[in-house]
Amino acid sequence: MQMSTETTKLTESELESYQDNGCIVVEDLVSPDELKRLQQRVHEYTHGGRSAHAPIRFQTEPRVARGELKVDHPGDGYRKIDKLVEGDDLFYRLGTNAKIVGILEQILGSDIKMFRNAMLLKPPGVGSPKGMHQDSPYWCIEPMALCSCWFAIDNATSENGCMAVLPGRHKKPPMPHIRVTDDYVADPDLYDMNDAVLLPVKAGGGLFFHSLLPHYTGPNKSRAWRRAIALSYMSAKSKHTGKGECPQYTNIKGQTFPGSVRGMDWNPKALVSPPSGSAER
Repeated sequence: MQMSTETTKLTESELESYQDNGCIVVEDLVSPDELKRLQQRVHEYTHGGRSAHAPIRFQTEPRVARGELKVDHPGDGYRKIDKLVEGDDLFYRLGTNAKIVGILEQILGSDIKMFRNAMLLKPPGVGSPKGMHQDSPYWCIEPMALCSCWFAIDNATSENGCMAVLPGRHKKPPMPHIRVTDDYVADPDLYDMNDAVLLPVKAGGGLFFHSLLPHYTGPNKSRAWRRAIALSYMSAKSKHTGKGECPQYTNIKGQTFPGSVRGMDWNPKALVSPPSGSAER
């Protein structure tokens, strides 16, 4: 399947809104046919026996992993699937989608690499909340000015766990984060949850947001799945601040610069995963 090569640009007022609030929702990033294929591919990974070959990795809901919550099918207990862009042809094309990249160019500039990608799953009645946090305190990249496209595979609603944000808070310094059970969250003494704004996203659309924007997703209290993939990007001029050698990040557009994050290219034709077989968990 070929993703659309049509580009999308934010208007001047939309770009200003992103800069002021730290986020913006953009609908119709893929065609209905493309969306249907992505939905089916996720279902194949969770319930259809599609092989989760390296580098794709699965994470199970902590309560399910500890045996505190039982599920009818193993796929009903998954919380996250990492590295689909690097391991699956359809998701590679989503990660390099012209509409998404066109908006990123306005935000990050013309030289872009992908920092990470993660399919975030909230099965009905199982999907747990993700506490209020900022992404950059988790990540060893400077400057703390990455941009993620939180792409909705299903309609994300207030009932099934759409994102809530603290608009404008990305302009302030990073918040201290603390360890709690199954999570790493912003210190709750430093913000008021009443200031959080819910941002529903229709399937096929995306929420673009700054890596210092505090955000939260609630539990899935509905009967509908809420699947979304967080596609996180950075300027190719960014610096790796972690220990050891800088990892190689997926090239999206433009150059690689000496002393900055390293890049690597992928061949989407080589990323077609087998339709069935034993999944590596």
